[in-house]
Amino acid sequence: MSEFWLISAPGDKTNLQAWERMNTVTSKSNLSSNSKFHIPDLKVGTLDALVGLSDELGKLDSFAESIIKKIAQYIGEVMEDSKDKVQENLLANGVDLISYLTRFEWDMAKYPIKQPLKNISEALAKQVTQIESDLKTRSAAYNNIKGNLQSLEKKTMGNLLTRTLADIVHKEDFVLNSEYLITLLVVVPKSSYLQWQKTYESLSDMVVPRSTKMIAEDAEGGLFTVTLFRKVMDDFKAKARENRFMVREFYYDEKELKCEKEELMKLASDKKQQYWWQPLLPACLSSSLRNGFMVPTVSGELHLAHKTEAWGDHSTVLFSQGPLLRWLKVNFSEAFVAWIHVKALRVFVESVLRYGLPVNFQAMLLQPNRKSVKRLRDVLNVVFKHLDEVAAASIMDPGMDIPGLQLSNQEYYPYVYFKIDLSLLD
Repeated sequence: MSEFWLISAPGDKTNLQAWERMNTVTSKSNLSSNSKFHIPDLKVGTLDALVGLSDELGKLDSFAESIIKKIAQYIGEVMEDSKDKVQENLLANGVDLISYLTRFEWDMAKYPIKQPLKNISEALAKQVTQIESDLKTRSAAYNNIKGNLQSLEKKTMGNLLTRTLADIVHKEDFVLNSEYLITLLVVVPKSSYLQWQKTYESLSDMVVPRSTKMIAEDAEGGLFTVTLFRKVMDDFKAKARENRFMVREFYYDEKELKCEKEELMKLASDKKQQYWWQPLLPACLSSSLRNGFMVPTVSGELHLAHKTEAWGDHSTVLFSQGPLLRWLKVNFSEAFVAWIHVKALRVFVESVLRYGLPVNFQAMLLQPNRKSVKRLRDVLNVVFKHLDEVAAASIMDPGMDIPGLQLSNQEYYPYVYFKIDLSLLD
């Protein structure tokens, strides 16, 4: 189950005994997997500042989570040919998300704890906002390439009446540079092949005998060439249409066709280079061989090395990811790490507001068993109901109102509680 509960309760002797009781009950009944969640000693500040920060952190929490989901889903979109590998590309500080979360350590270098809580919150907000801004810019550029490619690819779809012919026709199919003759392309239904062969020479005067040839076929019909004198072209088209033979408005222009092919190939290449694994030959790299793996010593853009026999017993092919996928992975990690720090801040602020000073609380991370969510909630309510008898009673009786408490649809329990959902691709 990818859902976690980040909770806290006071850290005094009585409540530490409650923790032990909760751990014993949940492990015996296999209700959840529990681990301590370490939050450093942060600067508390004033009560007014904490109340204001509580609201700001709630908004930042939702914002950061939305950005993480956007990046995760965008990684899935960019890796459209390797969707089964998306989850393994969602890492935080180089490890899978569950490992990072269950072994969370505050990043002292990035978020120094001697500064006020508001400064830490603003630094986190600035970081996530910058990632969102960069994501918009990069996704716009990628979507532009993708959109242009799809427009061109659509031309290669459809039947012979509508699709591009750039990848079908060849120079030798046409009479070119003739003052008098021209080669037309005619789409003939499958059921009319025999009729075409019998009648095309007589559809108008001046049709070159035995000049027809089928150069392509799809499920509905075939594409035939026919050569005739330019002066009878309009008459031939009219007669062909009467017989349900459709003449394509196409004139062979080698330069134009070459440009269309090259544009399609370039866009496909540009799109693939944004995310695809690109092989790098050992000769191109400054590297050293370690345990059968070639380890690069110059490029910071290499993310994968695997062994191959292609160039002998000890050679290696290295693969680098395209720039967009690299950026998405790096910034997913940055955003996820920031998000979990926001969660830690929220637990700290809410615990101080709920349990008072001096700061003394224990945070714990629970991963509920999918089938035991309700029972786990009941156990927590029983164990910690002494922290807030009114809230505990309201949970037992959902119809009961708590006077003066405005929850704004937020879940409220006797203990501090925040949910962390790692189902980022749903």
